Order: sequence, then C-alpha cells, then structure tokens
Amino acid sequence: MINNKIRIGIAGGAGYTGGELLRILLRHPNAAICFVHSKSQAGKPLYAAHPDLMGETNMSFNEHMPTEAGIDVLFLCMGHGESKEFLKQNSFEGVKIIDLSQDFRDESNGFVYGLPELNREKIQEARNIANPGCFATAIQLALLPLAKAGLLQHEVHVSAVTGSTGAGQSLSPTSHFSWRSNNISVYKAFTHQHLKEIRQSLNRLQSGFAQKIHFIPYRGSFTRGILASCYTQCNLSLEEAQKLYSDYYRGHAFTHLSSIELDVKQVVNTNKCLLHLEKYEDQLLITSVIDNLTKGASGQAVQNMNLMFGLDESTGLRLKPVAF
Repeated sequence: MINNKIRIGIAGGAGYTGGELLRILLRHPNAAICFVHSKSQAGKPLYAAHPDLMGETNMSFNEHMPTEAGIDVLFLCMGHGESKEFLKQNSFEGVKIIDLSQDFRDESNGFVYGLPELNREKIQEARNIANPGCFATAIQLALLPLAKAGLLQHEVHVSAVTGSTGAGQSLSPTSHFSWRSNNISVYKAFTHQHLKEIRQSLNRLQSGFAQKIHFIPYRGSFTRGILASCYTQCNLSLEEAQKLYSDYYRGHAFTHLSSIELDVKQVVNTNKCLLHLEKYEDQLLITSVIDNLTKGASGQAVQNMNLMFGLDESTGLRLKPVAF
C-alpha cells in the first residue's frame, strides 16, 4: 500500500464480475486501479464494455500484462479453468491473489476459501483467496449456524433461483433475451458444481457431515439476484433457531436475520445476505437472498481484500439496494 491506497490489477475485466468489481473499486476510498487486462477489449476504454462507466474513468483495457505489475493485489475475473493456466504463465511474486473462478475453491495451491462468515481470521492472514461461488454463498450462509451447532442431522433440501448474469456474459441458448424473458427452467439438478464447496464448508463446522443435499437450481427471468429456500428437519423451536442465527452472525457486517419474508430487490446492488426463518412442524425453512454479482462475486471479493489489508471489511461496500 502507498499513501493508504491498495494498488490493484484486474485480469479479465470485460465480463460481468469484472464490471461489477470496477464499479465498486472506483469508489473505494483505499483503492487505486493500476491496470485492467482484457484480450477481447484490448486498447478500448473501459466504458466500451461497461457503458455505465462513461464519465467515471478514462482508463483503457490492457492487452498484455505489465512485466512489472507494481501492484499489491490481483483480481482474477476469468472463466473457470482459466485462472490456473493464467497463473502458470504469469508470475506475481509478492502480490496477493483473489480468484473469482472455481479453480482454487478446494483450497489447493495455498488458497484460502474466501467466505468471511466462515473464515474471517484465515482471510486476514492469507496470501491468496478463492472467492466462493454465488449459489454456494447463499446456501452456506443459510446453513452454517446449524452446522456449527452440529444440528444438520437430516437431509437438506434446497431450491434456488438466479438471475441471468449468473450465466456470464457470453451468449448461449439459455441466456439469450428472447429465451430467458418470461421464462424459468431447472438446470444441473442434484449435480451443481457448487455442492462440492458447500459440503466442504459444512464438514469444517460439523465434522463427519454426510447427509444428502438435494439442490435444484433454477434460471430466473431477471438479471441479478439469488433467492434460496433451504429446509431440513430440526428440533429447535423457531425462537431457539432465531437466537442461534443471531448469535452466529453477530459481528458480521453483511449477513442479517430478518423477521419478515424476503425478496430479491432488498439485496440487489448490495453486499448483503438477508436470512429469514420459519418453522413448519419439524421442518426449519431458511430463506436466503443475495445479489449474485456483489455478495455472490465481486462485492465479496472486495470484502476479502479489505480483510487481507487490515481495513474494516465494509469499506467501499455500503451500497444502496435498488428497492424499486
């Protein structure tokens, strides 16, 4: 850091997570963006890929990585599988790495899993961070208090719907507007890749966790946000469960328990996760809502950066929800 500014590089800055990261960091009081790398947009101004940044910055995308990066932290906003190859081809000695892909979420190669509500102390000491997946963030935050108390003793059922930005910026048949608009569909039922990291985290808090997680993901007809409904058999009363969750998340800046039912607009454009509990006979229902691009990706990445550099974790992340 120089003059209390964290010198930042971004690789893969033309996609949704790169754009969201830029929007946050341009207004972060301790951030200085040194370069933004993109092969597809090389030489073009940032607003060519992110039109909302017109008037915010005159920076352009770099075609090549600087040979002398001169940065404190590098964010990797690349496709799954690309981060490992990128780090094999480029050396960043002494630079902290925050990877937004799934390449290191198994905590390989010295990476720490970057879910602050689970790993805050480890993140503060980490050199490299593997940022969690968006579905994984919403679902883990719904279940961590139960795992910590050893109360995940039965199968867990999850239904969750995500906005179209969760599919990335490249066009595909299921992300095209004419298909996605006024539509909803199931994909990767029971097999979603985020199940691996969810189970990894739950096992960390509840050793020997082996219960099935039945996860049905949905594509929604909206651009951003995730709503996840999780339920499992639980002997706690509603009041006992609420106390368990309030105690677990006390002191965490962005995860809050709500006494009223939730909707996605309460969190869109914020780094919040809101949780709501209900009890039906012996079933505890936990509803979790996040923005897939902020708490589910770029906002959480900045939260991790703040922790790594000794800042208050909410710095630059007090963002207003869209509301209407």
